[in-house]
Amino acid sequence: MEYAQIKNQRNEGIYMGKVITEEIQSLVEVELRKGASKSRIATLLGVPYDEAIVIIDEIKASFRPDVGDKIIFSFRDEKMAGTIIKLLNNSAVVEIYWDKSSDKMKDIMESKTIVNFKDIEEFVSSETE
Repeated sequence: MEYAQIKNQRNEGIYMGKVITEEIQSLVEVELRKGASKSRIATLLGVPYDEAIVIIDEIKASFRPDVGDKIIFSFRDEKMAGTIIKLLNNSAVVEIYWDKSSDKMKDIMESKTIVNFKDIEEFVSSETE
């Protein structure tokens, strides 16, 4: 893959003077959520392992959720929405928004649940609510 030499206006990260594009960020995020190894990610990116480590570390820091983040996640193939109220190692305690979640899940879920980071499908900005 080729990397642009200048930073664009999309707040893309920079490593070693090169830009981490949205395409690269998306690929790395998906692979990390799947549990792919760093060497596999390096191969997919077509970069040396040491360079991939720098990219992975920067992307990891940028997509780790924070308390208060509003998310959409999947549970048993159903779309759910909620707010992160506590972070754990690889998961978060989420308060569910029932008005924006699958009604099928009301019978089997409490008002709060544990969500693995890999099950987070997107972060919702407050403007889109």
